[in-house]
Amino acid sequence: MAHSRRSAMTRSEVKSFLEALARANPDAKSELKFADPFTLLVAVVLSAQATDAAVNKATPALFAEASTPAAMAALGETGIAAHIRSIGLWQSKARNLAALARLLVERHGGEVPTDRESLEALPGVGRKTANVVLNVAFGEPTMAVDTHIFRVANRTGLAPGKAPRAVEDALIARVPSEMLRDAHHWLILHGRYVCKARSPECWRCGGEPWCRYEPKASKPITRRATA
Repeated sequence: MAHSRRSAMTRSEVKSFLEALARANPDAKSELKFADPFTLLVAVVLSAQATDAAVNKATPALFAEASTPAAMAALGETGIAAHIRSIGLWQSKARNLAALARLLVERHGGEVPTDRESLEALPGVGRKTANVVLNVAFGEPTMAVDTHIFRVANRTGLAPGKAPRAVEDALIARVPSEMLRDAHHWLILHGRYVCKARSPECWRCGGEPWCRYEPKASKPITRRATA
C-alpha cells in the first residue's frame, strides 16, 4: 500500500470517523491485564512483538511472585525468564525487566516515573511503550502507534504517514483534543478486530462513510450446503 498517496481525511471527517468508533466501542480500554502502573509497564514491555492474549497468560504467575519493582529485582533475570518463556523474545525481555526493576528501585524509589524522558531511559522502554503507560496509567493524551494504529491511520486516510512517528504526530495534530486520550484505544481495537491487516471487515465499520480505502470489502456470501 502506498501510504503517502492516499488522501487524508479532513478534520471534520476525522471527528466523525472517531465518533463512529466510539459508538461502536464506548468502553474501549487496554486488553492487557494489570493492577497498577508497574504491572502495566511490565505487561507492555512483554507485549512487544507478542499478542496481549499471550502476555495475559504469562503475567498472572509472574505477578503473583513479583508485583513490585523490589520483588521483580529480587526475582532476577532467571526467575523472570521462568515465567515468560511462552512469549517471543523472552530472553531479552527477562534481562530488560530485571534491569528495569532495579533502576526503578534505585532511581525512582520503587515508583514508575510519570514523565517520558525517565520512562524511555528504562531498559526495554521505547517511545511506544512510554506512550501506553502515560496514556493508560496516568491519563495523558498520548498516541502509541502500534501496527494496528499505523495500518488504520494510513488505510483510512485518518493520518497518513510513512513511519510510526509521522503517524503519531499527525494523529496528535488532527484528532480533537477532547478525544485524544480515548482515541488510542478506539483505533487499536478497531484495527485488531475490524480493520484487520489481510481481511478488513468494512461492512462492520461505522466509520466507512469517511474512509478513503477502496475498494471497500464486502461481507462474504455464505452459501447453504445442498443435500
